[in-house]
Amino acid sequence: MLETWISPQDSRALWLTFKLAAITTLVLLLLGTPLAWWLARTRARIKLVIETLVALPLVLPPTVIGFYLLLLLGAQGPIQALGGPAFAFTFTGLVIGSVFYSLPFVVQPLQNAFASIGDATLEAAASLRAGPWDRFFTVVAPLSLRGFLTATTLGFAHTLGEFGVVLMIGGNIPGETQVVSIAIYDHVEAVDYASAHVLSALLLGLSFLLLISLYALDGRFRMRLS
Repeated sequence: MLETWISPQDSRALWLTFKLAAITTLVLLLLGTPLAWWLARTRARIKLVIETLVALPLVLPPTVIGFYLLLLLGAQGPIQALGGPAFAFTFTGLVIGSVFYSLPFVVQPLQNAFASIGDATLEAAASLRAGPWDRFFTVVAPLSLRGFLTATTLGFAHTLGEFGVVLMIGGNIPGETQVVSIAIYDHVEAVDYASAHVLSALLLGLSFLLLISLYALDGRFRMRLS
């Protein structure tokens, strides 16, 4: 049904976008959870610096992040100079760029959720001989379910709409690095507003559904806690 509305190239861009968003969100949860836990619990002076670095993508232009990632991951960059591969203009490069760009949208909700758990709760679990891992998975994770839900939804939705970062680090290679936002830009440049409208409407509808689902579930959590 969808193939009657969009071209095969746009279908590949859609699939690539969803794949990128899913992988990026998973990586962010794996990396962002311990980072958010450390930020929520530590009193180290370097915390302010780390929090600032995490929040930088909220204020920096995406092209700035993409430019420095291009220098880092591209040909003749420091990674390749050390014998590693060049990730620029590859799907792996897109994932790396997306992880940096969407980092605050995952770390900050998790940090807030972890910070809301009082020391008394963790001390009570420790008094019952629960180890650190046991305390996290049986106490912290269930109490932070809203934070995980928010982080997952925002991380996924934010990655769907990326443009500047993915264009700088991945270019515009159909079937390899061309995501929906870039495909929309190409259609507008070619004055193909019909195709641009279809892709834009799909992203608009999906983003709306993701956010309204998040607000609905958040409302249910609030009702349970009240």
